[in-house]
Amino acid sequence: MTSPRYGTLLAGGAESLGGSCLPSLLGPDAPAVCGAGRALLSAIPPDPTVVVPMTLGREPELPDVTAQALRWAARGRTTGDLLLARPLADSGHMVGWLRGAIVHARFDTPATTAVLLVAPAIGPEPDAELFRVARLVRQYTPVRWVEVALTGGDPDVDEGVERCRALGAEEVVLLPASFAPAPAHAEARTLGTVLGRASLTTLIDRRAAEAVCRWSSHRDDGLARRTPHTHTHEPRRSAERLKERHTHVG
Repeated sequence: MTSPRYGTLLAGGAESLGGSCLPSLLGPDAPAVCGAGRALLSAIPPDPTVVVPMTLGREPELPDVTAQALRWAARGRTTGDLLLARPLADSGHMVGWLRGAIVHARFDTPATTAVLLVAPAIGPEPDAELFRVARLVRQYTPVRWVEVALTGGDPDVDEGVERCRALGAEEVVLLPASFAPAPAHAEARTLGTVLGRASLTTLIDRRAAEAVCRWSSHRDDGLARRTPHTHTHEPRRSAERLKERHTHVG
């Protein structure tokens, strides 16, 4: 029997503002995009589909929410018609990408430069995770400070820039730590998104291909219920994830 050809659907959460940031990042040939939960149910096509949860590590519950919606959608359909890929990335990937973006950026005086990581506010634990990421990013980069600003949260971008200035920063650089671009600011320089189009497309394709391979080899569609989630991250798949984290993405 010929294996079905799978399309790809991207399930976006708060890190991509419900998926609304993704089409502009991916361009005209991008896979279809939808929000998680009920929005996903109405967006699933009749053809065989792999759904990729679009998180960069601050929404570890997104795969579970997506799996629940897919279990509902799979009723009455052929087994294996809907596959859930593993999440696009985790916080370890994000730390590596942010470090790479900072190292490849040009700063006049790194010793007096502050990088402000900007991302949407999600909730207490996901927001705290961004502060943890900022601390890890700062450890191996040339800039003096790596701080956090939360759009729609506390501290916001204005407060973040003000804090950087109060710490003594002569240059403040805004760097997105989500799919959403950082806003322009009169007193700061803004860098582009941490994942470029080609890198993001390649990673999505990789996650979809992994899901198809897992189904073909092990008949695992990824939809099984998981153990109750705590805000920790699964152990790294060392060789593969090390390569993904340290691939330069511009």
